[in-house]
Parts: sequence; structure tokens; C-alpha cells
Amino acid sequence: MTATLKVLMGVILLACMHSFAKADDANVVWSQLDSDQRKVLNPLASEWDTLRPWQREKMLDIAKDYPKMPADKQALVQKRLSNWSRMTPYERENARKKHQQFQSLTNDKKSELRKKWVEYQKLSETERAKLRAESPENYTDAVLE
Repeated sequence: MTATLKVLMGVILLACMHSFAKADDANVVWSQLDSDQRKVLNPLASEWDTLRPWQREKMLDIAKDYPKMPADKQALVQKRLSNWSRMTPYERENARKKHQQFQSLTNDKKSELRKKWVEYQKLSETERAKLRAESPENYTDAVLE
């Protein structure tokens, strides 16, 4: 075996081992999470064992990064996980689609929408309700924070 072939096989072996490790992480049941992971992911506790592997993997990545986040970012993560846990499957699918649509926009368009969202957030609840009543197709219950 040539040295190049040995190196190539080693790289392939490492890649396979990494994939298997990720797959194992994604198949972890709630009771197998450590206390820090359970603390961060607690809003998802009741549904953890029914999440798809890719969803678990994403949540485990969030839990891993959580201790390095500033307090305000940690609070935002907790708020989003809590909101997500209360959504129906239909609402979640719509949220995913809207997120994908937003990600496909140009940076200028994203910036414009973010500015409009900040302006909307500054309105009183009465003013928001009026806007929603006038144009229900433009104002949904999106949480864009």
C-alpha cells in the first residue's frame, strides 16, 4: 500500500467515524442527556424522544454552545425553545418555510424587513391590532426575535 493510499483510507475512516458519532448523538433519548443538556433543552423534554434525528442533532449543538453564549443570547435561546415547544406541527412547518424564504432574500431585503419589524415592535398593541385587522395577510403571529 502506498503512503498516499494509507492517508486517504485514514481520512475516509475518520469521516465515517465522525458520521457514526453524529448519528449516535442524534439517537440519544432524553434520559441519556446529561444534566446540563437537560437544563438547556428542558422546554423540549416532553417531546424529545419523538424528535427526528436531525432535530435532536441541531438541539444538541445548541446545548453544546449554550454555556459560551452571553446571558442575553441564552435568554433568547430559552424563549425560542419555549415558543417552539408550544407550536403545533403545522405552525412549525410554516415557521421553517418562512425562515427558508427569509434566508433566500438578498442582504438588503433582509435588512429592510428587520427595520420594519423593529418599527412594528415599537407600536402599541392597539396599533398592531389595527394593522393586523386591516391587512391580515401581511401580519401573522411570527416571532422574529
